[in-house]
Order: sequence, then structure tokens, then C-alpha cells
Amino acid sequence: MTADAVAREAGVTRSTESPGLSSQAAAELLAQIGPNEISTSKPKPLIFQLLAYFVQPLIAILLIAAVISGVSGDWLNAAIIIVIVLGSIGLDFYQTRRSQVAAASLRSQVAPTATAKRDGVWAELPRSALVPGDLIRLTAGMLVPADAQLLTATDLHVQQSALTGESMPVAKTASLSSSAALNNSTPENPADASNLVFVGSSVVSGRAEALVSATGARTTFGGIVTSLARRAPETEFERGMKSFSLFIVQIVLFLTLFVFAVNTLHKRDPLQSLLFAVALAVGLTPEFLPMITTITLSNGASRMAKKKVIVKNLSSIQNFGQMDTLCSDKTGTLTGGVMTLAGRLDPAGAPSERVFMLAYLNSLFETGITNPLNTAILDTSASGIKGADPLDQAILNADHPDVQPYRKQDEMPFDFERRRASVVVTRAGESGHLMLTKGAPESVLAVCTTYEHSGVGEHSGENEHSGEGEQNAGVLPLDAAAQVRILAVYQGFSAQGFRVIAVARRDIPEADQQPAYQASDEHDLTLVGFVTFLDPPLPDAREVLDELRAKGVAVKILTGDNELVARHVCEAVGLDVGRVVLGSELAAMTDTALLQVAEANTVFARVAPAQKNRIILALKARKHVVGYMGDGINDAPSLHTADVGVSVAGATDIARDAADIILLEPGLRVLLSGILEGRRAYGNVMKYLLMGTSSNFGNMFSMAGASIFLPFLPMLPTQILVNNFLYDLAQITIPSDNVDDAFIQKPHHWDIGLIRRFMFWIGPISSVYDFLTFYVLLRVFHAHEAEFHTGWFVESLATQTLVIFVIRTFGNPLKSRPSRPVALAATLVVLVGALLPFTPLSGLLGFVPLPPLYFVFLTFATLTYLGLVELVKRCLFGQVMG
Repeated sequence: MTADAVAREAGVTRSTESPGLSSQAAAELLAQIGPNEISTSKPKPLIFQLLAYFVQPLIAILLIAAVISGVSGDWLNAAIIIVIVLGSIGLDFYQTRRSQVAAASLRSQVAPTATAKRDGVWAELPRSALVPGDLIRLTAGMLVPADAQLLTATDLHVQQSALTGESMPVAKTASLSSSAALNNSTPENPADASNLVFVGSSVVSGRAEALVSATGARTTFGGIVTSLARRAPETEFERGMKSFSLFIVQIVLFLTLFVFAVNTLHKRDPLQSLLFAVALAVGLTPEFLPMITTITLSNGASRMAKKKVIVKNLSSIQNFGQMDTLCSDKTGTLTGGVMTLAGRLDPAGAPSERVFMLAYLNSLFETGITNPLNTAILDTSASGIKGADPLDQAILNADHPDVQPYRKQDEMPFDFERRRASVVVTRAGESGHLMLTKGAPESVLAVCTTYEHSGVGEHSGENEHSGEGEQNAGVLPLDAAAQVRILAVYQGFSAQGFRVIAVARRDIPEADQQPAYQASDEHDLTLVGFVTFLDPPLPDAREVLDELRAKGVAVKILTGDNELVARHVCEAVGLDVGRVVLGSELAAMTDTALLQVAEANTVFARVAPAQKNRIILALKARKHVVGYMGDGINDAPSLHTADVGVSVAGATDIARDAADIILLEPGLRVLLSGILEGRRAYGNVMKYLLMGTSSNFGNMFSMAGASIFLPFLPMLPTQILVNNFLYDLAQITIPSDNVDDAFIQKPHHWDIGLIRRFMFWIGPISSVYDFLTFYVLLRVFHAHEAEFHTGWFVESLATQTLVIFVIRTFGNPLKSRPSRPVALAATLVVLVGALLPFTPLSGLLGFVPLPPLYFVFLTFATLTYLGLVELVKRCLFGQVMG
């Protein structure tokens, strides 16, 4: 709704003389439309958060397996599965809840009050009480409390980087720009409208009065919050778990039908055959996967917490590891977001300390609109002035010249018509005044008639004002040829991504001095030169980008800043820029065309929030695992859409809520650590999946085969439970295992094909050795039933446990050292299994002592089994590592 429409509906006039809304009218409107709050998504009640875990596909499969085990009379196995499921859910819930509490503690109040006109009186009101039609007053330092159209504006600068990504404050006026007014239109990105201000932005300088046009969720960027309530696109982790769960369901159904059919053909009891088939199928489910995954990810989250990283969502660690594309704005990622003084140049582009001296005096004595370039000048010498514009601060933080002899006489503040600011100073011991002007090069050149050659003028005191070592040269007329040369210098630096301001002076003899100066006195100036500014790259940006690239992560820059600055910064940190794609190009591009453009290009400039989201969706459609790093309101949809969203502690509360991971300190270095942690977590989870599914499949295949020709059960139920219990004890230590450096050098995506191939190759190899054991027990040792049970128990436990030393590494198991817990657990489990038949528990468990010669066979069978698995593993893993 336009401000005119709002004013008509509210019954107020679009005038600063209006008394504003009455308290009664405002109260009625507030009751109708609700408070002015852009509320972030509220956490679901704890009971719903818990229930959400139970509908996950794998958890549902395990719970069904527990029910089937209970129905078939195997209550102990059912209880074990339920305990494991509840334990993993509890641990995951605890970690996630703790992270939510930590993230909530980072919230800060945003614009708690606002100055509004009610009943003809200006008053401080709670921000939530504002309604459309309210007249509000804005002054420097305030946060904009609602979307509004400016009625009056004096020297108004607004910082809206949280909305647009543009690091510089923007000028706002009470009227549309000439081009917009001519076309009677608003820009494609509403934040670019010169006469509108938006919630989420802040007033850097100046003052204004405005008419509130929208509040709460109806604000321009309130829709961002609404979009966060929608379900996020499926992440790589969720896709992988869903595919794996579907794969397990397919295998369970096939195995159940196959075993039931075979037993039915052998004229066995149909009910017993069905229960036996179901029990075998249940044994295939990786019941420890939820716990292994949760413990692995929790360990990673704990290590990341020590590096000042809050993990809100455990699964995001694994997404981190699989991430192959990182999208981010340049500010805060490649650069520190602080303007610094880059150069001080005479009109010919040569270094000049004199230019800096005069620019410093202008920034020091200027009290009008704060400017980030003044900040850059001031920051070069001192700690800066609180509240100064970033460019003034950059100037004042540069070298600290001697300014003691100078005193301020007057000031002509910056305004948007002139686009320059002037101060008049005197120097101790001199009678003349010196006017110093600084501003946009075109605006300063328009009031210059001469320029300094070699940085020095020709008045009597010039040597005192000049920098050390500079030689007196003279002042030359600023004719057409000189203007062309000087503009080429300015435009050359602008093309390199620098922000440039011009510095000029005018000596005012005693006879022409005035008690007060006006903007009209800015004439016949002498151009002294330029000062250039840059938000410099972070010291380690190039190094970290090189490491990310080496580890298979492509970095793409999506910025609201202009293309020149974006190109310069990206090239400075070593990114292969090539073509810079503009938001205007994306607006005219179809989603199909964007698939190719997003894949082929690295830098996207002047992009709106919705366009960032489109780029991320296009990359995900190309099967990339995409991370996004952002801290503004405009970044929230992209954080929500990406496979893993990353924000910082100083971000807007909406951005933090949408993120999966929050960095307490900005920078790419900690992101790289998170990526490596994610790859370690994925590596250990895959070890369990490959070992568990192949061993379980082999055991079930062996059990099904043995049931066909044996006149007795191949292993008693209690023995199966003990075997599973000891085997699971060895698996619990997998989250602590070391991961090969070669594995974490590149991202690995969920590969159900690899799991399937591994299961169908390694599982049958295990069964071959089981059948070999059956043959040796029956034909060589002429084993009776109890001895058969004992022999297979020991062989089965030894082979499926020790195979972890082969499967745990993609390389040579003799060169890859396991963690101490893994090595100890596997060794102890095999020893316990081998010694059980010789303990007092043997009778209770149905075991009998085995002959010494059997252990000779067991050693031979285990070693050859591990060797054969190693050969097959290298063939299977070679495709992945290649």
C-alpha cells in the first residue's frame, strides 16, 4: 500500500503539520492488524520436537523391528533396540536443545522504542505499538522501527546493509529520484527507493519525519520471516538417510519373502517359517546407526564448540562435510567490513602526503553527516571518533599528522545536492583562512578552476601545509585537457573497485574573510588530489580460499555491492572471477538458463535476496551440496534454503534463527575446520554402515542357508544375542576413530550404490567363510550340535569384528592407524568371544570347549577372509577415491 493510501485510510494528512493519529484510532488499528513485530519462528513445543524424531524413516524401521522381535518372543532383542533408539534420540535432543538455548542467548533487542506523533504530541512509544498512518521521527543513531515513506529529510544517510549487502550508507530524500519519478515507478529492489526507509535499517546521520506504511509481517522484508516458516528444501543428509532407509526396506522385504518361500518349499510350519524369516530380516537393520550417527556428530559439535562455533542442528555437521559449494557475501567473509584508506594521490595519480593532510583536517573538523570514508582517514592514525562515518573514520585512523596549529572557523556540511563538505580553518601565526573541500570527484571538480601540479600550491604558506619531502611546483589552470587527464585518474581507480573522493582548497586572504561562510563560497577552488578507500581482504582470505579449493569446495560470491568493487576484492583474494553476473541479468533469466549460469560463474553482483535464493536452488538442482554464509535479514531465505546455513553472533536475529551453525567469530578459517569435522563424521558413519550392512547381510544369508540343510538351529537365540551384544560393543567406539587424511581432502556424497555393492560383495564373502566353517566343523571335526554352535559363534564374531580394521580405511590397513578405543574394543571382543567357551558361563550359554586345532583353522580363515575383503575393498573404494 502506498503512503498516500495509508494516510487516507488512517485519516491523517501527509504533512509534518498533521497531529498524527489519535490514541483511540491507533488502538483500534492495533487491535485490527496486530503489533508491529517481525517475530522470528518460535520453537515448537518440546513434545512435538521429540515426536519429530520418531517419524524419521530409519527410526521407524527400527521401532517396527523391535515390535516384530517382541511379537516373535524375542523380548530382549526388542528391549535392546528400543533402548538404543531412545538413547540416540535423547542424546540428539539434548545437544540440539542446548544449542537452541545458546543461540537464543545471543538475541538482542531491536528498536525497542520509537518516536511517534500521537494526539498532536511527539512521544516515545514501544515499537510494537506503531501502526500504519503513524508519523515517526528519525534521527542519527536510531533503528528504523517500521517501513515508512519520508515526508521530510535533512542530510539523511541510512545504513541498510542488513537488507541489501551494500556496505556504504545510502542517501535518502523525501522525493523519488528523478528517473523513478519520471517513470512513476519504484525500483525492482524496494530498498533502492530513495524516499523509503525500511525496518532493519539504521540512521547513520541526519534527521527525517516519515509516515509509517507497513508494520510487522506486512513490511517489505517481513515476508522473509514468513518464508522461514515454510519447510526448508531437503538437505543432502536428509536425502541420504531417506535413500538408505528405502534401500533397507527393500532388502528386508526381499529377504523375508525369499526365506519364507524356501522354508515353505521344505514343508516346514508356515507360521514358524514366517517368524524365522522376519527375525532374519530384522537382523539386517543397522540398529546402532542412530546412536553411532548421534555420538559422532555430538563429538564433532563438541570439538567445534571449543573453536567458538555453535552447532544448532547436528545433521548440519554432516552436511558441512559433504558441502562442495559455499555461497557468501564478500563482506565479513573475504573482507572485514571496515573501510581503510588505501591511497593518497595528487591529480596526476602520484603519491601525495599533502592530500592526506588536507583530507585529515576536513574529516577532523567536519561535524555534519558521518561518512565511512572519513572514518577510514581517521582510523589510519588513531582509534577514531565514535559515531563517525566509516570513510571519515578511515581517514582519521591513518597516519597522525600534526594538527595542533589549526583551528576551525566554520563549516559547510555535506548535503545531497552538492555532494561535498567544506571546513574553513586557520593556522596559528597566519592571518588567512583556508577552505578545505572534500566530496564526490565530479562535484568537487565542478567548483575547481585550477589544480596543483606535484601536489603544491603557490601561496606564501604552502610549504607549511605540504607533506614532507614534496617540492614546490605550482598551480595550473584546470582546462579541458587537464580535466580529461584528471578524470581518467579518478575513473581508473574506480574501475579497480576503489571508492574515491576528491580534495580541494582555497586560500582566503584577510580582506575576503567572513564571519560565516555559505555553500555559495565554494568556488574557484584548487584541486589538490584524491584519497582512495577499500574494504581490504582479510589477511588469511587468500590462504583459506586456496585450502577450500584444494579440498573440493568452490566459493561463489553473491553480493549486493557493485560489480567493480566485487571484482576487485575477489581478484585480490585469488578467485577466478571471469564474468560478473548482475542482478539485472538474473531478473531476465529463466530458471533453466540459471542452471548453467550458476554453475559456470563465481561472482554475482547487485543481487537481490530472492535472486540469491534462486542461485542456491539452481546449484542444488545441479546436485551440489550448498552452504550459505550470511548475517543480514536479506540472507535469511538463503540460509533457510541451503543444505547448511552459517551465520555469526553479530547477525540479525532472523539470520541467526534461520542458520544451522553460528560462528562466534567471523571468518572462513573456522568454516574450513567445520568442513573437515563434517567429513570425519561422515567417514565414521560410513564405516559403520559398510561394516554393519555387509556383516549383517552375510550373517543373515548364512543363517538362511544353514537353516535349509541343518537338522538343528545354526545358533541358539541366546548365543545370537550375545554375539550381537559383543559385536555392538566394538562398534560403539567407531565415532572415536581416526579418519584418513586422503578421505577428508574432498567432499563425499551419500552413495547408496556403494553401500549396495559393498553389501552384495562383502556379505557373500563372509557367508563363503561361514559355509567353509560349517564344512570344517561337520566334516573335519565331526562337531555335534553344541560344538557347532560354539565354533560358528567364535568364527562369526572374529571375522565380523576384525574386518573393521580393513573397512575403516580406504587405504592400506597396515599404514592407517585406528584410534586406541577402536583397536582395544575390537581386540577385547574377539578375545572374550574365544575364551567364553572355557569359562563358567559356557554351560549357561550352551557353549563347549573347542579343540586347539580349531583355532589354527580359525586363524587361517580369519586372515584369508580379511585379505580377500581387502582386495575387493580396493576395487570398490577405488571408484570413490578416484
